[in-house]
Amino acid sequence: MCAAQLRQNSSLSVAIIEGNNRPALKLKASGGGKCNLTNVEVDPTHFLGDETLVSNALSRFSQKALLDYFKEGGLRPVLRKERYYFCPKSSDEVISILVGKANGCDLLLGHKIVSLEGQKPFLLITDKGKFTAEKVVVATGGASYKELGASDIGLKIAQNYGLKIIPFTPALVGLTLQPKEFWMKELSGISFPARIMVAGKTLDEDLLFAHKGISGLVVLSASLYWFKGEIVIDFLPDFDLGRLKNEKKSISTAIPLPKRFMKAFLEAVGLEDKACNRLNPEEFDALLSIRHYAMAPSGTFGLSKAEVCRGGVASTELDPNTMESIKTKGLYFIGETVDVTGELGGYNFQWAFSSAVVCAKSLML
Repeated sequence: MCAAQLRQNSSLSVAIIEGNNRPALKLKASGGGKCNLTNVEVDPTHFLGDETLVSNALSRFSQKALLDYFKEGGLRPVLRKERYYFCPKSSDEVISILVGKANGCDLLLGHKIVSLEGQKPFLLITDKGKFTAEKVVVATGGASYKELGASDIGLKIAQNYGLKIIPFTPALVGLTLQPKEFWMKELSGISFPARIMVAGKTLDEDLLFAHKGISGLVVLSASLYWFKGEIVIDFLPDFDLGRLKNEKKSISTAIPLPKRFMKAFLEAVGLEDKACNRLNPEEFDALLSIRHYAMAPSGTFGLSKAEVCRGGVASTELDPNTMESIKTKGLYFIGETVDVTGELGGYNFQWAFSSAVVCAKSLML
């Protein structure tokens, strides 16, 4: 995106150094191969990171600007679940637009970055040669999806220039369980809408039980804000349990959730699956925990299963108006390499594209 902006709007000589043999492999794999470009609701509350940095980027290249940009390129994003904008056919539609708009830049494929040295000119060393540049934009992403060439080289470059970094950790990832919640492992494959409260955030989407723990869209977004301690799960959002007090049906039949889940949940909280109107006050209080089940995950599924990474170059090291290093002029960091991470649902591509446009505009001055 940054190179495309520069190519379309300036006469600068631009080279893209790409570690893979094809460009944008992570973009290609995202969203089940259909690339979730952005979201209906885009504002800083959906990101973990410096609010000023995020706000500035989103104001300079908004959700509407992103959608208009790709529509002008012939893409007609489709809206799913009234929230997520996807490519209608495949991620290749986005990639072809960006590659087309960047046509004329030197696209150097299969160059693994070894190091960046010096300053004006910078010396970029790859496994296939050396390159000099007056200015360098580091857009090397996070460390998840190593099979797609991901690494922490961006943070190593930042450290080499004395910039503060926050080490990469898994984000948008499943959560593993303490022994107290091992009953959930027996529910692998069951999925339904749920609500999770974590670190002051309330998130709604599908929850999926897995062999390793809990996953699904709501858990992946919750993992962004979870560091340690408890999360609270509402397995039955907006359902009024009070109306069950006179219900003659059994609990597992009266509550509109998969029966296998209900049986396991009732066993976990020590409740007999009996007629709802036979529950005494103490038992009914135990049933209410289905709306606010507190649990402390033991960890995450790890970097290999994470959609993105938390962490990156500290926002205090960058000028929010340019994405340029305050300490090292001519050195820029954008996208996931920066300590800004969005929730699941197109937010991380929005941030990548918005930060790229901010950077490109400053390079054209």
